[in-house]
Amino acid sequence: MHPRRSAQEVLLCDLCETVPLQSHCELCNINLCVNCAVKHLSDSSKRHNVVPFLQRKATPNYPKCPKHADKHCELHCEECNIPVCSICVSSGKHKGHDMSDILEKLSAKTESLQKDLEELEIRIYPRYEEMVTDVQTEKAELETNYGKLTTVADQQGEVLHREITAIVNRRKSAIAEMKTKHLDALNKNTEEITQKMTELKQIMSDLKSILKSNDVSLTSTYKSRNSEFRTLPPKVRVTLPSFSPQKINKDQLNEMFGSLSPLSINTEHGDTMKSAEAVSSPPVKPLLDEPRVTATIDTGYSRLCSVSCLSEDQVWTRGTNETMKLLNLQSKLLTSIQTKSGNAPDDIAVTRDGDLVYTDYRDNTINLIRNKQIQTVITLQGWRPLFVCCTAGNDLLVTMESDDGEQSKVVRYSGSTEKQSIQFDDQGRPLYSSGYYKYLSENKNLDICVADRSARAVVVVNQAGKLRFRYTGHPSNTKQSFDPVGLPTDSQSHILTADFNNHRIHILDQDGQFLRYIHCDLRAPLGLCVDIRDNLFVAEYHTAKVKKIQYL
Repeated sequence: MHPRRSAQEVLLCDLCETVPLQSHCELCNINLCVNCAVKHLSDSSKRHNVVPFLQRKATPNYPKCPKHADKHCELHCEECNIPVCSICVSSGKHKGHDMSDILEKLSAKTESLQKDLEELEIRIYPRYEEMVTDVQTEKAELETNYGKLTTVADQQGEVLHREITAIVNRRKSAIAEMKTKHLDALNKNTEEITQKMTELKQIMSDLKSILKSNDVSLTSTYKSRNSEFRTLPPKVRVTLPSFSPQKINKDQLNEMFGSLSPLSINTEHGDTMKSAEAVSSPPVKPLLDEPRVTATIDTGYSRLCSVSCLSEDQVWTRGTNETMKLLNLQSKLLTSIQTKSGNAPDDIAVTRDGDLVYTDYRDNTINLIRNKQIQTVITLQGWRPLFVCCTAGNDLLVTMESDDGEQSKVVRYSGSTEKQSIQFDDQGRPLYSSGYYKYLSENKNLDICVADRSARAVVVVNQAGKLRFRYTGHPSNTKQSFDPVGLPTDSQSHILTADFNNHRIHILDQDGQFLRYIHCDLRAPLGLCVDIRDNLFVAEYHTAKVKKIQYL
């Protein structure tokens, strides 16, 4: 028999467990005897609602207590995060713990579960289905897309075959024409000789007749022509033509045929979906088949060296004099500023705050322009600043060379404080050559990329300054020397570098793999920059124009 019940099934007080119950606390959902009800009401920390037991409200569907089988859990211990019954509470194990109504807790939890289910059904699972559909669609399009590539290659092959066939036919036609001329010359020569031979035969026949006749008159009147025929007629000598086949340059032929960009397989991290909104990664932007010029800015300089984007339609520029100009896409001059020293600036860069930084090689300084006021933030000793860029963390990266011009390095500054110096590889060898032109940029993966013109290479190190790779131009291009100058990066972690003397721009992936060229009738591209929408701005040195190019 249960200790709290008599043979007549008398219900006892939940607290003392000895006296028959009389009342019920609706707040705490416990049954009380008269004495325990008084004590219970004396607890002023809660607004207890004690009513006669028979007048209590219907018992809610409370869960059974796992420790006390005949009891239901009316409360939830917040600290232990478990449901508890009245016996659990009175045991003292949960003394001082915050309690909440189990039904309210269950209701809140049920609501949370319902929200989870709705999010899974309405938002998350459909995204997975969409991804599967996208992959299936892409798989279905593989044959078509790769078929197009094969067709283009076949068409290019046919064009090349036609050109080769046309060249062969022209050579064969020329050979046939030469053969005809040669034969004509020989035939003419033969006719001349045959004619002489006919004359000779006639003379020999006449002489024989005279000799047989013994005719004095014929003999005395005969005039010899032997001296005439002793000089033989000219013989035509024709030198046969020769064919000198040139060695086929396979690399040049391969480049003429066209390049195939490498297959790039990247695993994109899926969007992290939070309760009501998703945080998306930057969208993937494929390269355009045909990059196009969307605007041209006439800067008014005699020579143009650098361009730096302030916005999508405003760029800072520098030429070969002391003036830096801010221009819009319509070539309108918005403002101009002269350097503090009167020297021509060596490079310019726009900071994250929209201020302008410029380097002054002759003055050994790095300067900040804010609100048209120039502040010298760094003065170098023993080194001269060359080119500058602003990083994602709003640091400055500066290429510089020693006063004697023998050494080069990259230095990171936070404000005017030097944070990092990058000069040698792990074997103690210089990473960079001596020489002036060393444009630089920080990539999205925090690599530091330098266009080392004297070394004819793009040198890329990681954030710690460890060498990752050197790019020395497209491997199939063996005749044209790579001439790297301006160098920005974009949202896709592409590295773009101007190839000055070859009038084009190379696009590389973040690991240094060549992707394609940008031509767009460029003339001596020197400085480059990319805006927040991945538009490329190209400073042409000789024309002093800036071209805005869409390539993604």
